[in-house]
Amino acid sequence: MFETTIAGSLPKPSWLAEPEKLWPQWRLSGAELETAKRDATLLSLKEQEDAGIDIVTDGEQSRQHFVHGFLVNIEGIDFENKVEMGIRADRYKAMVPSVTGALRLKGRVHAAEARLARAHTKRKLKFTLPGPMTIADTIADRYYGDKVKMAMAFADLLNEEARALQADGVDVIQFDEPAFNVFMDEVTDWGIEALHRAAGGLACKTAVHICYGYGIKANIDWKQTLGGEWRQYEKIFPALAKSRIDQVSLECKNSRVPMNLLSLLAGKDVLVGVIDVATDRVETPDEVAALISEATKYLPKERVVACTNCGMAPMRRDVAMAKLVALAEGAKLARNRFA
Repeated sequence: MFETTIAGSLPKPSWLAEPEKLWPQWRLSGAELETAKRDATLLSLKEQEDAGIDIVTDGEQSRQHFVHGFLVNIEGIDFENKVEMGIRADRYKAMVPSVTGALRLKGRVHAAEARLARAHTKRKLKFTLPGPMTIADTIADRYYGDKVKMAMAFADLLNEEARALQADGVDVIQFDEPAFNVFMDEVTDWGIEALHRAAGGLACKTAVHICYGYGIKANIDWKQTLGGEWRQYEKIFPALAKSRIDQVSLECKNSRVPMNLLSLLAGKDVLVGVIDVATDRVETPDEVAALISEATKYLPKERVVACTNCGMAPMRRDVAMAKLVALAEGAKLARNRFA
């Protein structure tokens, strides 16, 4: 009851990449960089285990960005001539690569870090991949001329890698879809279909992560425009409840999401965001336990997993580690209260 996990990413050590940046530059190159990525992955596993996290991840230590970390091993993408593009309905601008030809995997994308993580932890292992709609919103299209067609092509590649990750021993494969909270009509039109295509044939647990974004200024500013209640989830949860995805990861801590919306996810495991990644203030275990208890008013307690709101990649490392401890201790407190 009340297992703990994180959305996916953890801050990178300063010896690996620029600290507290969403798109950090690597400090090293070549063989030295690959060794450093390996070391950082092992460190992130150890830190999660030491904090008491039940379902661990590789911390996304080998990826510069959660989307582009997948794209680098795909043919048909031009990384040399990046263009500026509006992301998440122009919420912020980013320099992105372009699709310039038919898409095909060059080979395995995340075999090294997945196998490394699997070999060095006995805990359940979750691995994250960007969802097809979010990829389509984070890359320029100069080939397909159709966003849906391009997204489906990415879904096929995601499925190829996801099946291989399952064979590597990954217990949970999560697709990150922050775009689901922006393009709500498209979620039901084709987004869930693309998600099913990405997760097709998987026997391991599947999850989709839908949040209001990293704790960066552009996202924080956007949240201030959403009014007294954030009801984006209300538009997409009924369709997700009918989907073939096993788990839904969402944002609750310090948000204006009405908690009763969780009841729309009947039949799903729900990764309830009880840790805010947009503030350096560390939650108390009591606060974490209280939010877990609130979630059980709308979900069976065995369906509740305690999680972070979003990835922690841009955060200070010391703050992120303290929040992991609070997450684990709060879940333990909640378990004791329900025992």
